[in-house]
Amino acid sequence: MKCLITGGAGFIGSHLCDSMISKGYEVYCLDNLSTGDRRNIAHLLSHKNFHFSKLDLTSPLPADFTDNFNKLDFIYHLASPASPPHYQRLAIETLMVNSYGTYQILNLAKKFNSRFLLASTSEVYGDPLVHPQKESYYGNVNPHGVRACYDEAKRFAEAITMEYYRKFRLDARISRIFNTYGPRMSVTDGRVISNFITQALSGKKLTIYGDGMQTRSFSYISDLIDGLIKFMEIPDLQSEVINLGYPEEHTVNEIAHSIQNLTKTKNEIVYLEKKSDDPVRRKPDITKAKKLLNWQPHTGLHHGLLETIAYFQNL
Repeated sequence: MKCLITGGAGFIGSHLCDSMISKGYEVYCLDNLSTGDRRNIAHLLSHKNFHFSKLDLTSPLPADFTDNFNKLDFIYHLASPASPPHYQRLAIETLMVNSYGTYQILNLAKKFNSRFLLASTSEVYGDPLVHPQKESYYGNVNPHGVRACYDEAKRFAEAITMEYYRKFRLDARISRIFNTYGPRMSVTDGRVISNFITQALSGKKLTIYGDGMQTRSFSYISDLIDGLIKFMEIPDLQSEVINLGYPEEHTVNEIAHSIQNLTKTKNEIVYLEKKSDDPVRRKPDITKAKKLLNWQPHTGLHHGLLETIAYFQNL
């Protein structure tokens, strides 16, 4: 079987490529490397079932792109900057890859009658007023704030995906991914776990924006990949929207102290002004994932942080 993974050289995408190769799939990986990293897939480049193309979905796909295959069973659409520093630096590109880029990949899925999975995000809930967040919650989003280039782009991507399901009966599914961490996170990712680890290991002060009482739910990368694959491979889930995340909240202060303890460092923690539109609470309701996918995350924060710290120590 053949699958296409857009954003396949990124943090999540590269782990997905690994898993699909190990399951015997022929994998076509597409990435423009704006935030992805060729080193994440270097070990796969010589594999006979792995094919990498450096392409930018904000531009039209080459006319001969589809000559590489006569069918695509599955398409995982992950292409997009995903961390605030990255998507704010590449704001227009983020909007375009989630709009025009998604449109192109949906047309590809339509051409090959592929099963399509959109990697959406918990950011579509904005700064939620409902806890935990169910898939039926419409969210509390600022459509013109500094994070809107990502939040609204993903909301559009969800909308056009659902229109392809309604109009063309495309077998499309939408996963809303909550905070995920693990090896291959970028040093410049800018989110709390990677920030605190790099700061702790380099002897710098740990920076917290706001009072540190805002919460996040952190899912380890292997758990997320398991959830994505189950969501794709189980039949008769077209048009479903499912949260994928760890249903346990931790404050940013807790994360900072845990990383201090695990790295055996005592770097000073400094508190800076809260960032605009930064959500106060995030926690997924994963009832649907448990029921429809028989999925829930199993990797605890302590173990996951140890694995992630070891990765950063070896960079």
